[in-house]
Amino acid sequence: MRPPRFPVLAGITAPDGARLTVRALAHEDPTTPVVVLLPAMGMAARHYTPLVRTLHRRGMTVVTTDLRGHGESRPLPGRGVGFGYREIVEHDVGAVLRRVREAFPHAPVLLLGHSLGGQLGLVHCGLYQPDVAGVVLVATGSAWYRCFGPLAGPRWLLLSQLYAAGAALLGYWPGERLGFAGRESARLIRDWARQVRTGRYEVPGAHGDYEAALRQVRLPVLAVDVESDDLAPPRAVAHLCGKMPAARVDRWHYARSAAGGRPLDHFRWIRHHRGLVERITTWASEVVPETAGRAARSPAN
Repeated sequence: MRPPRFPVLAGITAPDGARLTVRALAHEDPTTPVVVLLPAMGMAARHYTPLVRTLHRRGMTVVTTDLRGHGESRPLPGRGVGFGYREIVEHDVGAVLRRVREAFPHAPVLLLGHSLGGQLGLVHCGLYQPDVAGVVLVATGSAWYRCFGPLAGPRWLLLSQLYAAGAALLGYWPGERLGFAGRESARLIRDWARQVRTGRYEVPGAHGDYEAALRQVRLPVLAVDVESDDLAPPRAVAHLCGKMPAARVDRWHYARSAAGGRPLDHFRWIRHHRGLVERITTWASEVVPETAGRAARSPAN
């Protein structure tokens, strides 16, 4: 059975006709900080339900949406349905943030990105300088193969290029059948594979230079690497953070001990999130001081 869905905040239609649904678990207080959650590649927003509910109990309004091509978004990837990093960075993230600002005009907004969601959310922040108080990155690192060591790195490079070639041949990437990501657009896989190969966010036809945009990020950033995460190890997180010299970056390692001994990896932290939510709440209280009082009055996990 699928987890229950939260109330619809808005529907969005992108310039190319793609449709997204934005949902919110909100507090009545219009000044409550809003966390906008951007999922990982291949992950539908509904999978973050346990995390959303805990953040809400800790005094935050939480907004979710699917990255295009997943969950409730339409159309789904297939032959003739093309999109990549550019559409997510330049259309989708901004449209979601505008709807959030319209719905919660008096609330500070934080981005919480997981993996690809965090990477593309950062690029958007650098490119467009939206009204955002800070960014939380969880299990979010550069995909550059040199971040993965002398054995895993070359294997990662080879697989990424094979995945991109396979996606180009098929017209989409059937990740749900092949064990990596989900059903993805061929162009998105091509953008990802290019970053694996070069270490740079270079997207043909982009509105601006994405690497230069990252250098313009001046926000507070909490960058969390997760124990046993083979897809975003500490070196990969460090490589991404190194692209933001102007940001106020706090690094934190989410260890199994902080999760009550529960197993962690690139995805398990979503369910085993108790210690992580404590750290996010503490950090948010420093970035957005009003958060501290709400967290203190909210029930524990």
